Amino acid sequence: MRRRTVLGSALVITAPALFAPARAAPIPLRIGLLHTLSPAPLYIAMERGYFAEEGLAAEFKFFEAAQPIAAAAVSRDIDIGITALTGGFFSLAGRGVLKVIGGGLHERPGVQGTGLIVSRAAYQSGLTTPAALAGRSVGITQYGSSFHYIVGRLAEREGFDLGRVTLRPLQTIANMLAALRTGQIDATLNVASQIRPLVQSGEAHLLGWIGDLVPYQITAVFAPTATVQDQPDTVHRFARAYARAVEEYRAAFFLGGDPAPLVPMIQKYVYANDPAGPAKIAADVGWYDPGARLDAADVGAQLRWFTAQGLVKTQAAPADLIDDRFLGVS
Repeated sequence: MRRRTVLGSALVITAPALFAPARAAPIPLRIGLLHTLSPAPLYIAMERGYFAEEGLAAEFKFFEAAQPIAAAAVSRDIDIGITALTGGFFSLAGRGVLKVIGGGLHERPGVQGTGLIVSRAAYQSGLTTPAALAGRSVGITQYGSSFHYIVGRLAEREGFDLGRVTLRPLQTIANMLAALRTGQIDATLNVASQIRPLVQSGEAHLLGWIGDLVPYQITAVFAPTATVQDQPDTVHRFARAYARAVEEYRAAFFLGGDPAPLVPMIQKYVYANDPAGPAKIAADVGWYDPGARLDAADVGAQLRWFTAQGLVKTQAAPADLIDDRFLGVS
């Protein structure tokens, strides 16, 4: 009798465990990005646990350039990507294999993001305004890059043909700065923390911030078309976590909040061993639109520019490249 009672009690105790619903396993999510400050809201989302709260086992995959991120999305080596919109990106997206789902970094008036700098010698010889770039040399990473696009937009703004600028593809940011310092090029582009020491030392002169000169949607979030179609719930989960982190980032750095709690989270990924890292982060944080919305009209303008330059061969319309269900457009 005693044994029967004990067994019965055991069944009563263990029954809830036997019939409790199994907890769903986290959904793997591979996010492709550059190891730079640009995608800072993603670092915040990871460190705050926002992806985990959405049931995602998020993993960062870091790349050295923008084009490989788009290629990795096409090959399904990553599930989400964020990087600059380049000629290579638009060529792939125009084939229908990628969809832009939201916004990233935005060059905006009043925000000191990317700056146009010229060498001391070039400045002394008359290169004192963006209009004087005609007939000069400018260092970029690659043809079809965001830097190529910026120079093209500057040429349009100032009313001269881009063909009058000698573009020097130098592959890396470090090479661009080195070429400027040694007089191999007249001008180049870089972020505030890299520009200011050169300007302060007199090695370079700042001609303006790109957000003031030619504002545009420099980076965007995208996904393989197959992922968007077959796993919309996963993409929505990502979008909620990402948008939540974007709002926290905006509140801290641009809307009068306290950025101090976020800086160590970001520095875990960029300037990790640099004592000046917090100051560089404060100098270089860039603008994100509310809710990580995408400037769809500007994406269309970029597509048309790259197509006109012969860098995109497909004839896709901007609407064919964008899926606005996840983060929206402005």
